[in-house]
Amino acid sequence: MKYERMLLILCAVVFLIFSLLSPGRFLSANNILTMMYQLPEFGLLSLAMMVCILTGGINLSLSSLSALCGIGSAFILSSSLQLPAWILILVAMAFGLVVAILAGIVNGWFIAYVGVTPILVTVGTKAIYEGIGLILTKGGSVSGFPESFFFIGGGAILGVPFPLIIFIVISGITWLLLQKSPWGERVYMIGISPVVANFSGFAVKRILLQVYVYSALLAGVAAMIMISRYNSGKVTLGSSYLLQTVAATVLGGVSISGGKGKVSGVIMATVLLQFVSSGMNILGVNRFAILIIMGMILIFALVINYVMDVLGTRMHLRRSVKPA
Repeated sequence: MKYERMLLILCAVVFLIFSLLSPGRFLSANNILTMMYQLPEFGLLSLAMMVCILTGGINLSLSSLSALCGIGSAFILSSSLQLPAWILILVAMAFGLVVAILAGIVNGWFIAYVGVTPILVTVGTKAIYEGIGLILTKGGSVSGFPESFFFIGGGAILGVPFPLIIFIVISGITWLLLQKSPWGERVYMIGISPVVANFSGFAVKRILLQVYVYSALLAGVAAMIMISRYNSGKVTLGSSYLLQTVAATVLGGVSISGGKGKVSGVIMATVLLQFVSSGMNILGVNRFAILIIMGMILIFALVINYVMDVLGTRMHLRRSVKPA
């Protein structure tokens, strides 16, 4: 049975369990709609984490980077610039995405061209982005946006939440880039073996830089949705998603050592974790207990990931070593 099919069955089982435990609340139209609005920001950050892990790296600055993008856009949205609302919104979003690109370039340059380990670079830049955000906001929040901006995170088209439409479109683009393009093949090859990728003539450093810029862009888009939904920009925006994005990526079948994983698996794992989080909130589980459970899910996913890698290696060796 394919791993993605197993995830789909697991999603159905978890949904059924919470539906039976609290049918009046979990299956309510309000809760279903709430999950549909919450999922996109979580999903985008999970895809942002995925592209980095595929190369054998990681991006621990995602949440702080996303918050900084949101803060930058929030300052423009709440400014006294005498511009039509739609122009102000476009300028603010463009500024936030430019911040994301610059942050991605910083991460990618140190990892690809300086050669610093991704976990060390992104832990360092996480502190830097968070520090800049704290200085700009003085530890508070920035609010007071044009009313029309709320459509980005809270609007709907033909009954479908607009953030969900954004997520579906970007998921499709990410799928095409990673699994249907030469660039994606090179990303996977770097994850399998950077040395082999380099000897194959791939511009490994340039591709790594592009990966971290794309990851940052996804985080920037998630930031636009979050500041619209919460009507404010602040340093803690999306901070709870960092652990969950790693869990969703690994649970989705992406090898933590890189080179293996599918977009569909990460999306299903994101949906699964959204069900778990929403279900436990409805059941009144303490938020600190939810954090513990998410940590346990991450460890479980890492163990499963490791076991599958070992079994896959053994099967490959058995097939390649034929009896004389």
